[in-house]
Amino acid sequence: MQVTAAQRYKLKKFVKELELYRGRHTELVTVYVPQGYDLNKIINHLQDEQGTATNIKSTQTRKNVIDALEKMIQHLKIYKKTPEHGLAAFSGNVTEKEGQSDVQVWSVEPPLPLKIRLYRCDKEFLLDPLKEMVEEKSIYGLVVVDRRDAVIALLKGKTIIPLLKTHSEVPGKTRAGGQSAHRFEKNRALAAKAHFKKVADYMKDQFLQNKDLKGIIVGGPGPSKHDFISQGQITEDVKKKIIAVKDLSYTEEFGLQELLDKSQDVLASEDIVDEKETMNKFFSLLSTNPNKVSYGPDQVWKNLEMGAVETLLLSEDLDDKEVEKYEKKAEEFSTEMKIISTETREGAQLKDIGKVAAILRYETQD
Repeated sequence: MQVTAAQRYKLKKFVKELELYRGRHTELVTVYVPQGYDLNKIINHLQDEQGTATNIKSTQTRKNVIDALEKMIQHLKIYKKTPEHGLAAFSGNVTEKEGQSDVQVWSVEPPLPLKIRLYRCDKEFLLDPLKEMVEEKSIYGLVVVDRRDAVIALLKGKTIIPLLKTHSEVPGKTRAGGQSAHRFEKNRALAAKAHFKKVADYMKDQFLQNKDLKGIIVGGPGPSKHDFISQGQITEDVKKKIIAVKDLSYTEEFGLQELLDKSQDVLASEDIVDEKETMNKFFSLLSTNPNKVSYGPDQVWKNLEMGAVETLLLSEDLDDKEVEKYEKKAEEFSTEMKIISTETREGAQLKDIGKVAAILRYETQD
């Protein structure tokens, strides 16, 4: 079972909101109800905790905890039974003003089954189980290398995270006067070998202990990348993780982006590739057949209401209410909806053109 882009978006927003709240004391209540567990047992437990809370010495803390538990109990009673994947619920006094009360309650049915049963009173809500569901699990190592430069990065979900860059001492192709060609080439070869050894050591340090690493992709201009792999003294444990080698025109940060673009065959099962392919299709149609796409809130909404939208593209930079509005309308016409990350180049372009775009089922005339 996988978390869809829309589910991940909503849960990330939910978690970010609850992360903002802090209690003055241990008075924020977190409850996780596992899949298939009797909700009545949870309610009985919370009622018992209310009785225990009467022993809290601080009058204000005692009141806040009891009120939060009561709010939680009344909220849980709304459910006839535990939702299919379980339930995560949170309540507490979230006012920023001392001595005032604003007890709120939130709940969410997670996109994946909950396996834990938990009750906790703390200064903050316990959100780790939900964070784990939205964390990008797929991590790849990226290495762009030639005889002069190298950059090492991680691809985590849709984000390239540069780790380090290094520059070699390999001399240029023009040798100093009086230096023999043989000696000059020998010095270049030794310097390149030292550079490759240094990069290989960095790869070992950065990648070998990463248990979530699915593979390493190496790229670079010319034959240097192949020389590096065959002569760079890469340890066998690291070499086994190399899943692709790509020919590039650039090095450094531009090389990382080019390496990502050229590795879509390797990353075909990852969300980032699906996003890039969809956005590339949109921009291709925009330049070749503009009547087959639309962008901007007004234009897209008009086409959505007509049932003309095949694929709806929403930037994750939109607020929740906007996403829900588009999602509800998309469901009426069985329109596919995709939440596009702002962390990719294509996602940044979508943000720049109004955060909303669409690939249409047929050509329209504006």
